[in-house]
Amino acid sequence: MAQMITGAIAVGWLLAALFFFRFWRHTRDRFFLWFALSFLLEAGNRVALGSISGAGEENPAFYGVRVVAYGLILLAIWQKNRRPRK
Repeated sequence: MAQMITGAIAVGWLLAALFFFRFWRHTRDRFFLWFALSFLLEAGNRVALGSISGAGEENPAFYGVRVVAYGLILLAIWQKNRRPRK
């Protein structure tokens, strides 16, 4: 049951990534690209979590991937809001 829920969460992350990739293709705004990559990392993290037998969320490697994914979101927000140099 836990693997099925993990798979459903991974599909949700993947759908969010595809959603943002579509916006990136139309606008070429890096903001959407960073979000898409972040969600793609989260999907891969969930697939790995469900695939590796005996793996649990107590493993620090899974949290490292999340830190990178959330760092990409922070990078996207920072790049979008920074002022251009004059």
